[in-house]
Amino acid sequence: MKVIKTSNTLHLYRDDVETYDRILVGTYTICFAKNFGFYLLTRNDMTVSEKIYGCHLEKARKVIASFRDFERSLGVIMSGAKGIGKSVSAKLIASEALSIGMPVIICDQYIPGIASFIESIEQEVMILFDEFDKAFAKTDEENPQASMLSLFDGTAIGKKLYIVTCNYLDGLNDHLVNRPGRFHYHFRFDYPDADDIREYLGDKINGEGRGQIEEVVNFSRKIDLNYDCLRAVAFEINRGATFAEAIKDLNIVNLYEERYTLVLRMTNGTTFQSLSVCIDLFDKESRVRVWLNRNGSGCGCYVGFCVGNVQLDISTGKLSLARESVVVENPYEDVDDERDDRLRWDREMHPESLTVYRNRGKSLHYLL
Repeated sequence: MKVIKTSNTLHLYRDDVETYDRILVGTYTICFAKNFGFYLLTRNDMTVSEKIYGCHLEKARKVIASFRDFERSLGVIMSGAKGIGKSVSAKLIASEALSIGMPVIICDQYIPGIASFIESIEQEVMILFDEFDKAFAKTDEENPQASMLSLFDGTAIGKKLYIVTCNYLDGLNDHLVNRPGRFHYHFRFDYPDADDIREYLGDKINGEGRGQIEEVVNFSRKIDLNYDCLRAVAFEINRGATFAEAIKDLNIVNLYEERYTLVLRMTNGTTFQSLSVCIDLFDKESRVRVWLNRNGSGCGCYVGFCVGNVQLDISTGKLSLARESVVVENPYEDVDDERDDRLRWDREMHPESLTVYRNRGKSLHYLL
């Protein structure tokens, strides 16, 4: 029997109880029991056994190097859609932390009082808040993220490394984003570009199936594909399916409405544009007809083109169409009132090019 005294209370334990002055190097999850309080449960260390694409390892080492130089706690936000590398980066940072003797503690749920428990840890540790925007979401009764702000200020006892992953930036408290005093780094993850896709599929697809890689790249120009999607595609192609066959059955769909900005340039330098147009890039038979404005004035025109002539470059999110593919309609052709500038149309004005940009929210700091 072992007896441990805290304040004026004695606790009885079995003989296999061990006591330490510090948390041992390893990986833990924060748990809570109603009659026991908070405690740490050991779990397997997070490891990355597959090839790392992009600059994730470089960023992980940068975080650890900065933490060593910091005189206070260091915070890192990693944001972006699911399946594009946030968890891999978190695992890499955790692995680097363990390599220098720093315990890793995972906090995957909000429990009242958890900030005080973390603050009571008086040694250097890494705290990973996975899907913080979801696990610490605001409710009618509580505002979990607000209760963590003082912890993230970095002035608590014991220097700590806080890693926060989130899928949606608007799910974070306003006092976390653009606050380098609380979170020094913000790594914004983006979808793999064409070169990344070629490299990844070149490693994953075997034999003759590699001949379909460009078809996957072309598809990714219309629908964003994360690494989870690419892994599934490679699996199906290696089993003998064509990409066209595989994509019909895979759980890959465009979950949000794609919108685009259209810019029409005329031979005389006049520019027309529309800022938010929904286009179905898979409907190759239909002709798109869109109203464009000139310089915010009432003057405008209709432009029509066939989606089948569209080629989208995912690295820039831009499509370009030759002028022979574009039909411009002058709505004022039968109007003779030359006194109204809004209705004035240069008879020598002809389309030079139509450019279509995908409206994508690339924002804030690093793009990995």
